[in-house]
Amino acid sequence: MEPLSPEPSDEGPDEPAADSGAPAVSGSSADLYASVGQLFGEHRAGLLRLAVVLVGDQRTAEDVVQEAFIGLMRHWSRLRDPGSAQAYVRAAVLNGARGVLRRRVVLARIGVRHEPPIWSAESAAMFREDRREVMAALRRLAPRRQQVLVLRYYLDLSDGEIADMLGITPATVRSTATRALRALARQLGEGEE
Repeated sequence: MEPLSPEPSDEGPDEPAADSGAPAVSGSSADLYASVGQLFGEHRAGLLRLAVVLVGDQRTAEDVVQEAFIGLMRHWSRLRDPGSAQAYVRAAVLNGARGVLRRRVVLARIGVRHEPPIWSAESAAMFREDRREVMAALRRLAPRRQQVLVLRYYLDLSDGEIADMLGITPATVRSTATRALRALARQLGEGEE
């Protein structure tokens, strides 16, 4: 399984991508829209949760997920296996969230701080009141630790899948998860007596 790395394209949404010999859905735009629409319906909620945890606010998370699906539409004909579309979108959401966080770091260096919006009713429904402290502690972790925990516990991915997605070994996934859980416990004051 080799998902594409999402990149901006000069092609418009109605223009076909150059044929690379990759299997198409069945040739028609209607079939493509139906396939991507089905994928969107089945996986949007989970991908949105992933993005919210990583970027910290609902609006930005929705933008990241939307861009991931737009990228999938643009690059569908380049997928070697249409069955890898879910992995492509998951990787695109992770990469999009990383991009948002990198931009925030750059802006912070020049004195522009990101002020996340107040948790909306939608976000409150996704994350109960008692989880806010955990979410805040998770966002304070180093990016790699945060990503490993989110992919493991929110998307329920295996160590191998996480390793493939992040470009690290499964052993590194396990050790990173262990260190991340310890750091979370320290932040939340667990184990201190």
